[in-house]
Amino acid sequence: MTETVLLVGGGGREHAIARAVADDCALYACASNRNPGIRRLADGFETIDETDAEAVADYATAVGADLAVIGPESALAAGVADALDEAGVYAFGPRAEEARLETDKAFQREFMDENAIPGCPDYAVFDDIEAACDYIDAYDGDLAVKPVGLTGGKGVKVIGDQVTAEEAKAYLRDSDYDRVVLEERLVGEEFTVQAFVANGEIRTTPAVQDHKRAYEGDEGPNTGGMGSYTDTGLSLPFMAEGDYDAAVDVLEAVVDALPDYKGVLYGQFMLTDAGPKVVEFNARFGDPEAMNTLPVLETPFLDVLTAARDDDALPELAFSGEATVCKYAVPDGYPTDPDAGAEVAVDEESVGDALLYYASVDEREDGLYTTTSRSFAVVGRGDSIAAAEAEAEDALAAAGDRVRIRHDIGTADLVERRIEHMAELRE
Repeated sequence: MTETVLLVGGGGREHAIARAVADDCALYACASNRNPGIRRLADGFETIDETDAEAVADYATAVGADLAVIGPESALAAGVADALDEAGVYAFGPRAEEARLETDKAFQREFMDENAIPGCPDYAVFDDIEAACDYIDAYDGDLAVKPVGLTGGKGVKVIGDQVTAEEAKAYLRDSDYDRVVLEERLVGEEFTVQAFVANGEIRTTPAVQDHKRAYEGDEGPNTGGMGSYTDTGLSLPFMAEGDYDAAVDVLEAVVDALPDYKGVLYGQFMLTDAGPKVVEFNARFGDPEAMNTLPVLETPFLDVLTAARDDDALPELAFSGEATVCKYAVPDGYPTDPDAGAEVAVDEESVGDALLYYASVDEREDGLYTTTSRSFAVVGRGDSIAAAEAEAEDALAAAGDRVRIRHDIGTADLVERRIEHMAELRE
């Protein structure tokens, strides 16, 4: 019997999910934007606000969905998984209470403390902005300033890196944040490990390094992610033996403390001279990280989903052993003043063997147009990071001239800088 799967969300991450399951199921999708890549793969597509839990559940029922995959964190925060479960449609994604692991940074740190989850930095939670500013003045060292709620990866300010202490205090005073977390600044190299979780089990995927800064050389403001890469194995070139396993131990500890959690658990880590520390947890695939890991997953993703739904053991995961490099094309001016409404001429034929994932583009009758967010990504694969990066760069001829790209992601020079940085920290 063919499974009917509903995909919730319309970004690049969701395009990657759609491509991973479309050949094995009847795929339906709903999102607030009309993603052209998803629409081509789906048997049906409905324009729905993905945070409207009741509307999503009604659509799932209407198409006879056997299960659903929820992409964006905003949908999880809005209780879409709860609504689907209550409608009798299995949702591969945590309920809103468990999604607080991502959506409430104060809860996240307190959860780690209460359950002795390793890798938690020193932190303090404040409901009073002036008290937070006093803490900044008194703290001996640099701090990361984190709003408690969702900010799309762009709300965190790091003293000593992005801002001064005075600028951080001004940022807080000018904000409308009711609650903030201040935590010790972690110094090292960031990486991500994503895992499939269900029925108390966990299956992990290769480590990924994302690049948040807008401009080459890790300059400029934070973004939702300009691109990312994986190596041929589970680890990354700057990681030492045992670092990947230490990160997995953290994720396993989270699952032990949340035995009913289902969906993707994303751990973002800072590899410090003392080993991996937790930057944050997310309750869904990363974007762009999903576009690195799903293309090299040889185990059918649908098998993971049906095992999760049926209370079966999750399948052991097999990967192709290829390295990947993902590079996003974004509107000029992104993220601070994006040039929305610019026509994007994507030459799909020039992509070659690379993969093209559409993200936040506005599909009209006369073409594709930029919005205020990332437009599309290309992913190269190869037997080395260098080969994957070369394939991605060749494919970027598809991008046209109305978008901007971080061409340095995955280059030998930038990867070597990561290796040298960790070597210096470990001396």
